[in-house]
Amino acid sequence: MTFHTSPGEAAPVLAVIGPTAVGKTELSISLALAMEGEIISADSRQLYRGMEIGTAKATREQRALVPHRLLDIVDPDQVLSAAEYQALAYAAIDETLARGRLPLLVGGTGQYVRAVLEGWSMPGVPPQPRLRTELEAEAGRLGAAALHARLATLDAAAAARIDYRNVRRVIRALEVCTITGEPISRLQSKKAPPYRILRLGIDRPRAELYARIDERVDAMMAAGLVDEVARLVAAGYGWDLPAMSGLGYKQIGGYLRGESSLAAATDLIKRQTRRFVHQQHTWFRPDDPDICWVDPGRVSLEEILRPARRWLESER
Repeated sequence: MTFHTSPGEAAPVLAVIGPTAVGKTELSISLALAMEGEIISADSRQLYRGMEIGTAKATREQRALVPHRLLDIVDPDQVLSAAEYQALAYAAIDETLARGRLPLLVGGTGQYVRAVLEGWSMPGVPPQPRLRTELEAEAGRLGAAALHARLATLDAAAAARIDYRNVRRVIRALEVCTITGEPISRLQSKKAPPYRILRLGIDRPRAELYARIDERVDAMMAAGLVDEVARLVAAGYGWDLPAMSGLGYKQIGGYLRGESSLAAATDLIKRQTRRFVHQQHTWFRPDDPDICWVDPGRVSLEEILRPARRWLESER
């Protein structure tokens, strides 16, 4: 097994990336225990307090084994931009390194992962709630492809990079264009951060991954996902919040409002999670030469640890 590393200063960062339900949490904890590491979450939904079950956060017992950073840092009605997340992640990485521990950046939010690992410079345009509402309504009325086509007329380079189904990213690009008068692709740049990076991609055969998704959704339902969503609503968090439109929360919301049966909502979570996996693979491509892909169902932990330890020791 060959690992690819990024050139740079001798400050190691291990990124554990891949689609949802693939097993990143379990593997990253095993790696952290074996390599004296700490985990820094790169999951845009696990930032929210009070959203435990539907975001598949590490359990209290898992967090007791290995320190986890950037979990539970904002309330569900707060918005954290990618630029703000990036600054928090760099601070967490540097603090971890200062303690002599290995930072493990773990998650499946491609924008967050790449913003950190590639050193994106992002436009400092704050969210525009009214404009976003208008664009969301337009997407609902005309369709995601139409909104993407509108972006293509304003910023062809950004449109080429953004999947039309990722409505939130399309809206963000339109938001920046509207507010600044400049294409977001022109305002974005990259400067490699001062880390030596090992990108470890986790994936499984598609049928196996889909079965794991179904099992995880069933486990979430058994653990009380409906009650979790109901508690959030009772606390005053509205259905229109981005946090409440995430996988699991949106579909259970439909059930709680009487728009579907619980069985139908559960099935919809499974189907839309599979669709989400397709979107994640646009961020983490199997042919990316900078990512070493492993299947934890077919490669032992020790087989992963041997070259990973050599990579880490070569830094020292």
